[in-house]
Amino acid sequence: MGNAERKKIRVEVAYALPERQMVIPLEVDEGTTVKQAILRSGILGKFPGLELTPETKVGIFSKIVPMDTVLRDGDRVEIYRPLIADPKEVRKRRAAQGKKMRKGGG
Repeated sequence: MGNAERKKIRVEVAYALPERQMVIPLEVDEGTTVKQAILRSGILGKFPGLELTPETKVGIFSKIVPMDTVLRDGDRVEIYRPLIADPKEVRKRRAAQGKKMRKGGG
């Protein structure tokens, strides 16, 4: 009794801008990857400028994963926007400000 049909799983693909977000529910074959789900969702065509490149960060429930990660039933794929400010630079600036504030304090 072999099952020739692939089992279907339900996943979501999500992307958000500050003023707009979209979550697209999908039913895909078991074994579908993050990249395949993103392409199948059609979400790339709904946001001008959104592209899938090797630098694009993606995740499942806020945890960054590679594009070839195989999805499980109920997963939510998230496409992340590039950071505007470099977090290392922000930390350096904060640290420098903190040193100035502490000088002579005691």
